[in-house]
Amino acid sequence: MNSPYKASEFQNLIHGECVLGNGAELSVINPATEEAVVTIFSASAQQVDNAVLAAKAAFPTWSALKQNERKVILAQIAEITKANMNELASLHASETGKPMADAMFEIGATAGFFEFHAHVPTDALDPTDIPNSDAKAYRLPLGVVAAIVPWNFPMALMAFKVPGALLAGNTVVIKPAPTTPLTTLLWASLINEALPKGVINVVADSGDLGPILSAHKDVRKISFTGSTATGKHIMKSAADDLKRITLELGGNDPAIILEDADLDEITTPLFEAGFMNNGQTCSAVKRVYVHQSKHDDLVKRLSAMADATKIGSPLEDGVKFGPIQNKRQFEVVTELLNDAVKQGAVVEAGGYSPKGSGYYLRPTVLSGVKDGDRIVDEEQFGPVLPIISYNNINDVITTINSSPFGLGASVWGTNKDDINVVVNQIETGSVWINKHFPVAPNIPFGGARQSGVGSELGTQGLLEFTQLKIVS
Repeated sequence: MNSPYKASEFQNLIHGECVLGNGAELSVINPATEEAVVTIFSASAQQVDNAVLAAKAAFPTWSALKQNERKVILAQIAEITKANMNELASLHASETGKPMADAMFEIGATAGFFEFHAHVPTDALDPTDIPNSDAKAYRLPLGVVAAIVPWNFPMALMAFKVPGALLAGNTVVIKPAPTTPLTTLLWASLINEALPKGVINVVADSGDLGPILSAHKDVRKISFTGSTATGKHIMKSAADDLKRITLELGGNDPAIILEDADLDEITTPLFEAGFMNNGQTCSAVKRVYVHQSKHDDLVKRLSAMADATKIGSPLEDGVKFGPIQNKRQFEVVTELLNDAVKQGAVVEAGGYSPKGSGYYLRPTVLSGVKDGDRIVDEEQFGPVLPIISYNNINDVITTINSSPFGLGASVWGTNKDDINVVVNQIETGSVWINKHFPVAPNIPFGGARQSGVGSELGTQGLLEFTQLKIVS
């Protein structure tokens, strides 16, 4: 099949200029067809250096602007994004495998995060007097921020980082993931007209630029979303010159279904939380602990929903889930699924891939699983949901708190006192009650233990892009 896209449409943005990459060849694969959307060239190490130097050169002028002046530009970026939503979403669906409705939602959310920061009160950035002293606290921008973005939500997670960094007065170098650079590159070329040169730079990566960018001496902060393993490498890279870091890393979020939970009310939102973006969400429900009295009924209900779900081409009407985004992740998920079956798991729904091309796996519900199974203990990051029966809630809480992961958790039930007892004992960055992962730009988000360092979004996330300076 001939692609409608040409390599020349996808260039790096460096110092306000769109420039072709002169690094390694990079074929961006459509996961629905396993064919190349387009083959481009990634940026070279020299181009990464040029991008950082461009951001560094732009920093004094950008940081000197008044907050309202920066907000005007954030608003323009939001408007340009919305004006090109159809074009961006169509490309986004091709490289991510998301159904068009989901791709449109993500592009809309991207615009929304920029728009939010264009109007949010910024009192937290204003100088403040420290009570009972002659000291004053200032919040100053850091300098060049490296925004390193994963493949599951390439645009939305970029927008978790960039608007706040810019609003605080920093300049940015964005590195999208090697499997999903195209929408970010196209978006950068569109918003370039609204930007002073060098304020936003984008470099495409074939898998070798992350260490170069995170170790660059002129990068003052790294904001990274991705796997815990990669986050550890970035933390080591940042150590030499003590770069500031925000790491939003892997999650193995549990949902705890209490004995009095109303399955009529919770089954649909629980299914959505487990299979959002085909399970390729750091904070999706990755394991369900359900009281033994509700186990069989919940398994039956979730399995019926999984069986009724339409999967297929992202461009096909009525499709809820497309393919897993890339071959490597498809292999990881299927390996964990196969291991679970060998350990005695029962496939209640799904568990197979349709014939033909594409990295497809039907939404899969597993019973007969337990703590200690890899599918329960590891982050599968795909459309497989293990259901674990319990009879002692204290054992569940102990298990959750002893996991290396601590991104989020949810508790589902009807008795508020019982819910609060559980919520107050869970040690994760976020805990949600009768819902899972409500995203909003004013609510901070971050993980405990090996699920991350620092926060994104909200006032706390904004302040992470600043240096506290005390004048006394």
